[in-house]
Amino acid sequence: MNYQETLEYLFKQLPMFQRIGATAYKANLNNTIALDNYFGNPHKKFKTIHIAGTNGKGSVTHSIASVLQEAGYKTGLYTSPHYLDFRERIKINGEPVSKEYVVAFVEKHSNFFMSLKPSFFEITVAMAFDYFAKEQIDVAVIEVGMGGRLDSTNIITPVLSVITNISYDHTQFLGNKLTEIASEKAGIIKKDIPVVTGETKTEVKQVFSKKAQQVDAPVFFVDNNYNVKNFYLSEQNTLVFNIEKHGNTLFESIEFGLIGEYQKFNIAVILQSVEILKNIFDINEKQLKEGLINVVKNTGIMGRWQTLNDNPKVICDAGHNIDGIHNVTNQIKNLQFEKLHFVIGFVKDKDINGILKILPQNALYYFTKANLLRALNEKELKKQAETHNLYGDDYISVETAILNALKNATDNDLIFIGGSTFIVAEAIDFFRKYKKS
Repeated sequence: MNYQETLEYLFKQLPMFQRIGATAYKANLNNTIALDNYFGNPHKKFKTIHIAGTNGKGSVTHSIASVLQEAGYKTGLYTSPHYLDFRERIKINGEPVSKEYVVAFVEKHSNFFMSLKPSFFEITVAMAFDYFAKEQIDVAVIEVGMGGRLDSTNIITPVLSVITNISYDHTQFLGNKLTEIASEKAGIIKKDIPVVTGETKTEVKQVFSKKAQQVDAPVFFVDNNYNVKNFYLSEQNTLVFNIEKHGNTLFESIEFGLIGEYQKFNIAVILQSVEILKNIFDINEKQLKEGLINVVKNTGIMGRWQTLNDNPKVICDAGHNIDGIHNVTNQIKNLQFEKLHFVIGFVKDKDINGILKILPQNALYYFTKANLLRALNEKELKKQAETHNLYGDDYISVETAILNALKNATDNDLIFIGGSTFIVAEAIDFFRKYKKS
């Protein structure tokens, strides 16, 4: 097989939650453990950091990896989903796994895969751990796929567990109450391993405190220690924060390369995590600051309040649940533009009406769908949106929606693209080709 044929095997022959939804979900770790045993328990050959949460876990994962890279450590990075290329999921020092490795891995072990019948995500986790072990990395920063307790990544015993926050997402698997969702996320808390959480809602805090106490894990509630006093966007297009710790100034004007205003919720989680990691890794203040500024360059992170075009201004963001979209709409309110154009689409298993309630009514909408089975039909989305006084036309593809938005927008308008990681992925791909043409 060549690389493209290998991807077709991974995408089409294996159950893939991102594309087909619930039927790909495995409510146990049996296959993951079988794969891990088959490959000789590769995850035990390097240190790991485990990161879960409803929103922000991707930003935190990439940022911690960037800091470790700046500190000179050979750093693995495992994230999901990917935007443009499968290999984005598995990186070392920002470099994606090679096409040759992906092909060889699948070809060599395909008979075992056929007998076990693992999911796409289970194989991807096994591939990442095997690759990291073979490349003799120092540390891997591992992002949970969904939940925590039953996630395929949860066979690791990390040096640090991080839970960014808790809100409603994947409720059909994780539960309809915040405490139920928190219990699933708390599944990554391990015996004697410190855990950082950015969540302090009373009922959720109790869940984390109880689980941490049961396994003697030191727990650090970020909001008890850190406070973001204010922030602004610099001329160099970095987000600049003033940070207090226990009421005293810790950083004046520390810069972050991710510029979504919602990063104010993530920056303190990152700083608390790095403070604990300094007990294990040699990280100085200069390396911390360089890691934060250079996170995009070091890791290739995409889809976080990313500017795709300047005239007209086009911004995309992968926020895809109520809290994520709420953060997006708040930031849009702070921007200056003449007219707002909203290219949007969702997957079927989200709280669509809950999201539509908080979208701005003074925008022209371009309802569309990503190219996957889970995508909500654009005509159905338009129909639901109109019940919330959101109006526009429906488009059969993301590309068609964007082309119409560009045709209608003036240079002083704003085009926002979002609602789903998959919408954003297709938008990023479109603008890369658009700028080359």
